[in-house]
Amino acid sequence: MIKFRQHIESISKISNEDWLIFSSFLKKRELPKKHLLLKVGEIENHISFIEKGQIRLLIPKEIEEKEITFGFSFEDEFISAYDSFLTRTPSLYQLETLTPTVLWSIDYKDLQETYKQTKVGNTIGRFIAERLYLLKSKREQSLLNETPDQRYINLFKERPNLIKQIPLKYIASYIGVTPQALSRIRKRIT
Repeated sequence: MIKFRQHIESISKISNEDWLIFSSFLKKRELPKKHLLLKVGEIENHISFIEKGQIRLLIPKEIEEKEITFGFSFEDEFISAYDSFLTRTPSLYQLETLTPTVLWSIDYKDLQETYKQTKVGNTIGRFIAERLYLLKSKREQSLLNETPDQRYINLFKERPNLIKQIPLKYIASYIGVTPQALSRIRKRIT
């Protein structure tokens, strides 16, 4: 939880009183690899800070090879099916751990209470919303403006650990190509 407080304080100073209120709502969750945090059709009830681990956002298909990976979140980042969280409607996608993962989570009701009880709650909420929005916006712009080769190169530059740690089939899906096309891209680049 110390790491989480440091992350929050990089956003905004938080008094000990506000931290005690906020942290009293946090729940630590330790999850194994390949654990579904959220399934299609469920309502997202949490926003979580990833202390350790990797999570992918995916649209499942009957044939596993056809699943669509459209996002990743890593250590020191926030994760949520945020559209479902905000609208309180069922999610159209899933969240799955790729590695053993440790999360600090706050549920919807407790976040609303944090907004009411603390001075810094709204700042934290706004920061989390901005970060999740920027990730989504960047992804959309990448898909609209870049070639698969450019998306792969940018992914490699921005998150070199991702290329080493994430199965290539997920990376291929993320940049919008087949695993075979990704193999050709990697050969061209090297």
